[in-house]
Amino acid sequence: MFMGEYHHNIDSKGRMIVPAKFRDDLGELFVLTRGLDQCLFGYPLSEWKILEEKLKTLPLTKKDARAFTRFFFSGAIECELDKQGRINIATPLLSYAALEKECVVIGVSNRIEIWSKSKWEEYFSASEDSFSDIAENMIGFDI
Repeated sequence: MFMGEYHHNIDSKGRMIVPAKFRDDLGELFVLTRGLDQCLFGYPLSEWKILEEKLKTLPLTKKDARAFTRFFFSGAIECELDKQGRINIATPLLSYAALEKECVVIGVSNRIEIWSKSKWEEYFSASEDSFSDIAENMIGFDI
């Protein structure tokens, strides 16, 4: 399981050090793609395969299903950790998530998320006041 928040930098070549605590669970090869809320999602191959199978069941005849599948898969790349524990993030993904230098890597159960520092702070600040309301709406999920 992935959890925690880590602050890192992206160098001029688009490389970022993956937090050491995430490396074993991600594996040497994992999938990085566009996520929701203008961040990137990173999945170990085993989790990616589960997600891929679920997305394959979406009806091809539904416009939203086709759009979401295109959005998710067209941005997906395989990332390989180098000897220093870094990955190279493709330019389209850097642009999508507005990643320049400072970034935040968070663990979210079965995936990691990579945020630009400013986008994460903006999201967290905007959501902080509504966490109580969100938690109240989650009661039906036995949380």
